[in-house]
Amino acid sequence: MNPITVIDVGGTRLRAADWTPEHGLAEITETASPSISRDPDADVAQLRAELVRDLCAAVPAGRVAGISFGAALDHRTGTVHASAPLWGSCAEPFDLLGELRSARPDVRWHVVNDVTAALLHAITAPRYADDRKVLLATISTGIACRTVDRRRGEIPVDECGLQGEIGHLPVAASWRGEQLHLPCDCGVDDHLSAFAAGPGIRRVAEEIRRRDPVGWRNSELGRVEDGTAFEDAFRAALDHGDRLATALLATVTAPVADLLRTAVCLDPELDHLVLTGGVVAGLGEHYRGAVLAHLERAGTYLTGDRVPGWAARRLVVDEASTSGGLVGAGLAAREGR
Repeated sequence: MNPITVIDVGGTRLRAADWTPEHGLAEITETASPSISRDPDADVAQLRAELVRDLCAAVPAGRVAGISFGAALDHRTGTVHASAPLWGSCAEPFDLLGELRSARPDVRWHVVNDVTAALLHAITAPRYADDRKVLLATISTGIACRTVDRRRGEIPVDECGLQGEIGHLPVAASWRGEQLHLPCDCGVDDHLSAFAAGPGIRRVAEEIRRRDPVGWRNSELGRVEDGTAFEDAFRAALDHGDRLATALLATVTAPVADLLRTAVCLDPELDHLVLTGGVVAGLGEHYRGAVLAHLERAGTYLTGDRVPGWAARRLVVDEASTSGGLVGAGLAAREGR
């Protein structure tokens, strides 16, 4: 079969490649996403127009294209409701699929949410073959999750065509017993993404440095960060067992663990909880270990105490987090989703 052009649109990067089921992904090209995070003063309409141009330019004539899109979108129509990393607080609906079809009618376009794409790829792994339901949560520039019912082959959605937009749920976070209050990229305070997404973690770190400048300077994180990108400094400090970095990770993973615990409590058919995304990939086992520690410290009622390993058995990190969205977009396009 001819290759499918697959594109993953995130809050910071736009990655594209050719994909076939037989040969997998060809070389991945990468450019910056046209976003308000890159250009805070940009007009949203112009950013959307630029995005459509970039997507169209990435697809050869007559191709099938699968788009993995980092936004809250209606899976029935391809209309994007909002994307805080791309467009900030703007929530005016954007008919992305319609715009693409109008601009390039020679291309057969398929658009799915990036978390949906990652989940479609993840569940092809043998480990999930006998699962009833699988939940995948991506922790990156933004945060969201999806649940698939493998028995019916469905990712159910609500009346807006949405599911699992947990990044914009209100949560509580604290540092050493004191409540934290931070803005989310969507313009509302104290959402999950405000504390636990990549930009949110940096904001929590800045708040800790403001509250405890001496402790920050004396920490491994404070010393490493001088002249180093925060993400690299954070990982290095965790690798060295820095207490402040470890406490920071515990703070930003606590609300994530709270939501996962609630999900399992409400739906006991969730056989696996999959973590993916740039933050998870960057921090690796440090991230899984921090979430797992929260779940083991306070599990689901009764089951958490009576079934040792209930959380460790369910919680996994998606090892293909850098390519899963692209492959999932290809699978969605091939299956006509």
